[in-house]
Amino acid sequence: MGKKATARARKTRPVRKTRIAPSQAPSTRPLAPPIGGEPEFAQPEPVSAPGKFRTPHKSDAEAYSILDELKKNHEIKPSAFPRARGGDEPVLTLEQIWGSEGKSLARRVIQSRQIIFHSVGDTGNTRSVKPQEAVADKMEADFLEEQVADKPIFFLHLGDVVYSFGEKEYYYDQFYEPYRNYPAPIIAIAGNHDGMVAPNTNAITLDAFLSNFCTPGFKNALEAGGLDRTTMIQPGVYYTFEAPYVRILCLYSNTLEDPGIISTEGGNFPQVTDVQLTYLRAALTRIKSENFKGAVIVAIHHPIFTHGSGHGGSPNVMKQMDKICQDVGIWPHAVLSGHAHNYQRFTRRMADREIPYIIGGNGGHATSRLRRKQDGGVLRVPTELPQLAQGRDTVVFENYDDQNYGYLRVFVDEQQLRVEYHPASDGRHVKAPDDHVTVDLSSHKLVAFDTPRARRSRS
Repeated sequence: MGKKATARARKTRPVRKTRIAPSQAPSTRPLAPPIGGEPEFAQPEPVSAPGKFRTPHKSDAEAYSILDELKKNHEIKPSAFPRARGGDEPVLTLEQIWGSEGKSLARRVIQSRQIIFHSVGDTGNTRSVKPQEAVADKMEADFLEEQVADKPIFFLHLGDVVYSFGEKEYYYDQFYEPYRNYPAPIIAIAGNHDGMVAPNTNAITLDAFLSNFCTPGFKNALEAGGLDRTTMIQPGVYYTFEAPYVRILCLYSNTLEDPGIISTEGGNFPQVTDVQLTYLRAALTRIKSENFKGAVIVAIHHPIFTHGSGHGGSPNVMKQMDKICQDVGIWPHAVLSGHAHNYQRFTRRMADREIPYIIGGNGGHATSRLRRKQDGGVLRVPTELPQLAQGRDTVVFENYDDQNYGYLRVFVDEQQLRVEYHPASDGRHVKAPDDHVTVDLSSHKLVAFDTPRARRSRS
């Protein structure tokens, strides 16, 4: 789909120079808008994997030694970040990220009565190109679907694009090169490593993330090193992504390893401000005022719940989100996160709804094993976790994969939201998910998946 769009565009405007080979790609070149101001995604013809990094990753041992000492002395604080463009609720739309093809694409999605997209985080690998390449390759195979409506429309990255400190010099190897053949837009939330700054450097928090994902218009990025993919036009590190049948509320949970932070938290972190609480309230209020009937998804890098992981959850973020949801009367149908380098799925059962909380943090960077903290034993699912619940809620740890790299495939139509987990180890052309969950949009309850064709045949 993306390749066809690019081909159509190339018929009506000058052809760009032949792509520079990865081994010869320059580290810098003039920054310029793309021809015609249009976004570019995949290369016009598939390009094989390079097999190695163009820029060898330097050791971060010294930086982490300093950070460990700062952490021991409680001297690590979350970082200030710029206010997003667009007022209380910055909005990015499907039409915008597809450029001039956006309106017709959105109409086609509405006519097909469904939308499909990819999501995963924690992708950049510092030691080998193979894990991230395997996931990207399997994701790209989803574009071989026979029916156009079954092909993904975009990729939502769940943060930690580049390790270990979001450095510009690693964007080519950890972002542009792995997704050189991915034929659709990639939007993102920033992870803690995207905002972290290596100690004893002059780096600015989020600098590379903002210059590659949050430019006012599509640009040929310096970091792309000759590849065609242009920068993304997100209004900032928090925003609403709006598409037919789905709204994704994207939050920035800052730079700490744990927990996630989205506010001043009572004045302890005044540098953070409460702008995201204002944003979340505005986004949910608009959903209510417009009587939006589609899926509402929250995307935040730090997970609300974890189990058996070196990373903990973010209970304060949950309380802040809950208060706003309760006040407005709108709750998400699902919450997607990364940060823990594995796949985990939880169900939060409330009085009148069930919400899946899903961690897709195994997109390419160092999978992390899950173990019982008391004795190091293996975990069994499903398991109720009363220590994670609030009030009369129950939280059930439903499933996990701490061995493989993989991604999420998200399906939304007029009645259901379905999230599938696909490990790369199953092979490029295996399309049987290892785990999945389906939410009925009207009742907010977990249900068995009912295909749109079957539902239409009964009506």
